Amino acid sequence: MSETLAAPTPLVSTTPRPRIGFLGVGWIGRHRMEAIAATGAVEIAAVADPSAEMAAEAGKLAPEAEQLSNLDEILAAGVDGVVIATPSALHAEQSIKALAAGAAVFCQKPLGRTAAEVEAVVDAARAADRLLAVDLSYRFTEGMRRIRELLQAGELGRVHAVDLVFHNAYGPDKAWFYDPQFSGGGCVMDLGVHLVDLALWALDFPEVTEVSSKLFAGGEPLAGRNDRVEDYAVATLELAGGTAVRLACSWRLQAGCDAIIEASFYGTGGGAAMKNVGGSFYDFTAERYRGTARETLATPPDAWGGRAAADWAERLAAGQRFDPSAERLVDGARVLDRIYGR
Repeated sequence: MSETLAAPTPLVSTTPRPRIGFLGVGWIGRHRMEAIAATGAVEIAAVADPSAEMAAEAGKLAPEAEQLSNLDEILAAGVDGVVIATPSALHAEQSIKALAAGAAVFCQKPLGRTAAEVEAVVDAARAADRLLAVDLSYRFTEGMRRIRELLQAGELGRVHAVDLVFHNAYGPDKAWFYDPQFSGGGCVMDLGVHLVDLALWALDFPEVTEVSSKLFAGGEPLAGRNDRVEDYAVATLELAGGTAVRLACSWRLQAGCDAIIEASFYGTGGGAAMKNVGGSFYDFTAERYRGTARETLATPPDAWGGRAAADWAERLAAGQRFDPSAERLVDGARVLDRIYGR
């Protein structure tokens, strides 16, 4: 007579999910909340925003979360991590406070207005041994992932030129973006930060040996003025080995579409580029070039916007602590300082 085997009992994890607080839940904060919630890796435990309307909207996404008033209350609730989506002037101070309290941090860019601020946050994360990440979301587009794979494998030969473009036909709608004390800069701090990061990340963070730039506000050269922020900027970076990187970015450029976003890499063995489609802020194609021929690497749709946040949440749930790659955030911030001449 055959023996009937009982079905195995499923293993149930007894490890509680990390509890996460959200500081600032405007559109981008709520979008990142949705992406993090979708992972199922963490518990959304607390929400704080000075706008009752924004906090109420976030409450619809996380009805079990406590509605609190500020970062101190979020930290007092005993969270394991904080997602920060507040004005730029607050990022460094808030990140350091959260890290010192033992919470991991996922922060909107820029992490700081200057390289000194960014370095202070990274130092705090290292000292606290807590996971730190910044929402450099374009790294997580399928197109840039594919291009980086080509570059890392040497498929494009010796890369000698990189062209970076980000023109936004609208510009920010909040006043603090236009105050240098609050924002740390204009379109370079808002848009150029993504492009500089993409180039350095894709090329494995080579040394930047020279930087030159020209900044404009309302069509007039800023020429060292620090009472206004730039709405148009051009910069050239020279990397160790001689690679030339050209950057152009702007707010409210009359470019005939909503946005122009491109990252192109040219080497002795070919080229590759990621470009937005039809002025879109969200849809990108990526192609590889061989002479006059081209090969498609990635096409829309690609739901990339929340991947950086989801990646941080999943790594936090897996028990990761300080990630030394966060030190590279300082490299990008130093380039921005040099573009601003400080």
